[in-house]
Amino acid sequence: MDFFFQAACFLGAATIIVPIFRRLGFGDVLGYLGAGLIIGPWGIGLVQNPDSVMHFAEVGVVFLLFIIGLELQPSRLWAFRRLLFGLGSLQVLITTAAIAVVARTAGQEWAAAIVIGCALSLSSTAFVLQLMAERKELLMSHGRAAFAVLLFQDIAVVPMLALTSAFSTGDAMAVDINALLEFGRVTLILIAFVVVGRYTLRPIFRFIANAGAGDVFTAAALLLVLGSGLLLQSLGLSMGLGAFLAGVLVADSEFRHQLEADILPFKGLLLGLFFMAVGMAANFGLLLTEPLLILAATAGLMLCKWVILYPLGRAFGLKGTAPRRMALVLCQGGEFAFVILATALTGDLVARNIYDFLVLVVTISMVMTPVVVTIEARLRERTASDSDDRPYDKIDDDEPHVVVAGFGRFGQVVARVLTAQGIPYTALDASPAQIDFVGQFGNKVYYGDASQLHLLHAAKTSEAKLFVLAVADMEESVKIAEQVTEHFPGVKIYARARNRVHALALRELGCEIIMRDTLLSSLYVAEQVLLGLGFEQANAKRVIDIFTRHDEETLDQQFAVRDDADALVQTAVDSAEELKFLFEADTGR
Repeated sequence: MDFFFQAACFLGAATIIVPIFRRLGFGDVLGYLGAGLIIGPWGIGLVQNPDSVMHFAEVGVVFLLFIIGLELQPSRLWAFRRLLFGLGSLQVLITTAAIAVVARTAGQEWAAAIVIGCALSLSSTAFVLQLMAERKELLMSHGRAAFAVLLFQDIAVVPMLALTSAFSTGDAMAVDINALLEFGRVTLILIAFVVVGRYTLRPIFRFIANAGAGDVFTAAALLLVLGSGLLLQSLGLSMGLGAFLAGVLVADSEFRHQLEADILPFKGLLLGLFFMAVGMAANFGLLLTEPLLILAATAGLMLCKWVILYPLGRAFGLKGTAPRRMALVLCQGGEFAFVILATALTGDLVARNIYDFLVLVVTISMVMTPVVVTIEARLRERTASDSDDRPYDKIDDDEPHVVVAGFGRFGQVVARVLTAQGIPYTALDASPAQIDFVGQFGNKVYYGDASQLHLLHAAKTSEAKLFVLAVADMEESVKIAEQVTEHFPGVKIYARARNRVHALALRELGCEIIMRDTLLSSLYVAEQVLLGLGFEQANAKRVIDIFTRHDEETLDQQFAVRDDADALVQTAVDSAEELKFLFEADTGR
């Protein structure tokens, strides 16, 4: 019962508090932090053991990193190499050195000072990525730079932990040897992981998709995230790094959008739980006893990181407001600081009071980051336009002009015309066999059921100019049309209909542009038949035009009585007689 009570507390706090913070313009992250603070030990005390919650909630960060990995094809990740190894490494080294000097000046031994510098040089991957995702800034220049720094920091956690352990043993020689061995081991592990994943993941998901079990596909997606994370964790790396690499490995596969749609609900809930756990875990009692010291240390940490990051950003080519914005989103401490400091506490490198002090400083810096970013954004909006920070050039299906649902004979013709005109589109199809077949001819189609709302979000339907509904199955087509018209009302649907009944059902849902499968081809053949019978070209065309207009008017009449079967039949009979009359009048008989 205690588990369900705590679950109800988390859900209730999030439901009430997060919308309030969003309405005030502070975003979801700060809302979850506030919710955790209110129900935690320093609030009304509904939850007393935040450490157990934190251990579980960290899985949310793992899911977030997998989703980010899905957004980065290997070719795009390679484009990050300069920012990743250049900007990222310099930020970590310079920040570690600066903070270590301050810690040494404050009375810490050099070993402890270096470990503290390492811990505080890291920023919060979960906070920064979620914050930028909410503000749609991940693909801007400062967002790309911030992500590269965060990715390097995640990799750097491993040698930092090895360094902390070596300092705890007091063996100075072991520090250099262990660091070198650890670097080699990590490199080999990552290479093996990428090679094996590249050649096994796609066949596995194709096999599961061919089985036609949607629930099993979802289970496989969850297993991929958790399994890859646990595998690298068992080898001494972080779960988040494993999940991120798994995402990158399937980012250019046809299953990308379906995987994202399956994972998103779990990611959102668990990441929110993580932020709430952070809000509960900090020892806010220290803030009551030494408020000035805590706030001064927090401000000093954030200022130190900003001062280091801003010139580095300019040195690596960021222009306009991008260096400032990157420095702001990265100026807080991170969740991995808790891990490193806990290891240092266990190894007697830092005292308990220092540990509590630094953990609180890191937590408050996290809380303050959304606030300072929001303030900076509002000031920037008032003073100048941000013309230098253009969105990153995306591949076609990252910002589609058109979403094509169904890639059979109908959808392929539409896609070929779009390709010939250089118009980007995202194509979805629920048949793995069809995807394999069209893939042989160079077509890029993503596996997924387009009637799932999460998949439509993953395919960025809200950003599309129009939606081509080319699914042959009437029931599936209507389900997709229902989802698009309800959740993306601004996106116009161009729909394929198998027959008149299908067309009427689509019209009822608000689809304006509907084409029946064989209508145009039948009309073309009918015109050729008339020509073959001796009709002149103009007369044959006039006959076809009269028939087409009358057929559309009949469809309008049938739409008005679509729920009355007898009326539909009578409308068809009356229509045939009316059409005969029209042709007789046209010929003057």
